[in-house]
Order: sequence, then C-alpha cells, then structure tokens
Amino acid sequence: MTLSKAPLVQAFLEQDSETFSYVVYDRPGGQAVVIDPVLDFDFKSGRTRTDTARQLVDFVRAQGLTLHWILETHAHADHLSAAPFIREQLGGNIAIGEHIRGVQDIFRRVFNLEPEFLPDGSQFDHLFADGDIFDVGGLRFRVMHTPGHTPADLAYIVNEQAVFVGDTLFMPDVGTARCDFPGGSSSRLYRSIRRLLALPEQTAIYICHDYPRPGREHQYLTSVDAQRRHNIHVRDGIGEPEFVTMRDERDATLAMPRLILPAIQVNIRAGRMPPPEDDGGIYLKIPINRL
Repeated sequence: MTLSKAPLVQAFLEQDSETFSYVVYDRPGGQAVVIDPVLDFDFKSGRTRTDTARQLVDFVRAQGLTLHWILETHAHADHLSAAPFIREQLGGNIAIGEHIRGVQDIFRRVFNLEPEFLPDGSQFDHLFADGDIFDVGGLRFRVMHTPGHTPADLAYIVNEQAVFVGDTLFMPDVGTARCDFPGGSSSRLYRSIRRLLALPEQTAIYICHDYPRPGREHQYLTSVDAQRRHNIHVRDGIGEPEFVTMRDERDATLAMPRLILPAIQVNIRAGRMPPPEDDGGIYLKIPINRL
C-alpha cells in the first residue's frame, strides 16, 4: 500500500468534558473509523443524551462513508463512551488495547461488579496489541502501546503521518496526562511519550482533550516537532527523573475527575451500561473511600 496521502480528519468537541472525538477517513464516499466518541451525561440527573455522538453519525452519513472501527484509546475517566450508539447507527467493531484486561480487573474489585463481569476484554469486539497493523480503505493504522496514564493506553498512527494519542499528550502549553489512577505510572508515561516523539518531526498529533489557557480557543492539532520544542512537561532536555518528580508532585494536588465513577464503570464494558437489576432499572455504583 502507498502511504503518501495523509488521512482526512474531522474533529468534534464535546464541551462539557473538553473531549475531541474524530472521524478519520480516506476520501469522501470511502472508508472510515471513529476515535473516542462521547456520550453526553448529566451527572446531577443521571440522564444520557446522544447529541454529540449524533454529530459524528451525521457527518459519516453526509460524507457517504463506510465505518469499519470505533477505536478507543483507553478506558476514559472523564467521559462516557458512545461506542455502542455509534455501532448501532453505523456498524463497525469496537476496539481497545489488550491491556484493558488489567484495568477491568482493577475496577471490577473497586466497584465489586457482578460475578458475570469477566475481566477478559470480551466486552469489546477486538483487542489490539502493540505493533498491530490494520488497513481501512486507503489508510494503514499502526498501533502503539503507550502506558502511563493508564496501563492500557494506545496511540493510533495513520499512514505514518498522523497519530491519535488519546490522553497521553496535551497541547504543548498544557503538558501531559496525569498518572495517579490505579495502574498508572509517571515513569512509564515518560517512556511512552519519548517513543511517540521519536516519530518524524512533521507527524501530526491529534489530542483527545484540551484545557486552554485564558486567551486561546480549544485546539486539537499539534506536531512532534512542536511537542519536542515546547511541551511544558516533556520537551527535549527534560529527563525522566525530572519529569517523574514534576508529574507525581502535580498529580498529588489534583482532584479526581468529575465523571470518573460513572465513566469507568461504563467504559470498561465497551460503553455499555451495567445489566438491569430485578426492577428493570440500571444503576451505577459509588464506592465509598476506595479511590
């Protein structure tokens, strides 16, 4: 396959969690994937909506695209996944990294989930391993395991020209992801980032979240070169010990994400809600003094 053509990318911002989701495709009327779709969730009422995810669905249909994959970069702690809704509307397989099994095992115990929940990744249609390669029309995806933020993070490198990094890296003026969730590691994150930043300097980097400083709008696109020159946490010249000290000290000051408790319960199930209880209702748990 010739990889000279950059992928076409349409970004969608969910304002509440400041999350970017993507439709990545080879051409209008061609083949596509969706990356990190968001289910709107009002924590105060416990109600869900599909307004944001519907924008992705409408775009895919308007462009005449065939959807092959709904790709998760990891089990997010700050938003609920809309992967099942996207699949219901457009088809495609839901995929995540194979190390999700370890994340499922951790949180199965944190939430004391039902015995039928198995930490084996079977909730997803496919589990990717580091180095896996798959084609979608004129696009070739290479999978890179990027642990640190969680044990199961993945980056998706497309046609060796663009990489979707999930929560591993933010815009250069924001820095890097936290590492204090169960199974996280600042030293592993540093090594994952250096591996990403060994890609060619012109490689486009698409981030999952942006938390803009006052005076600028949300952004989702940067580059390897920009990160190596300007990332406030991990630019060239910052070594692993310095990074680990900074990251661990900073993480100790951060509150838990607002939606971590509902999000993790749903996202380790590939975006599905827990099974109904005997009254037919669906409930999410709040573990006390566990996180």
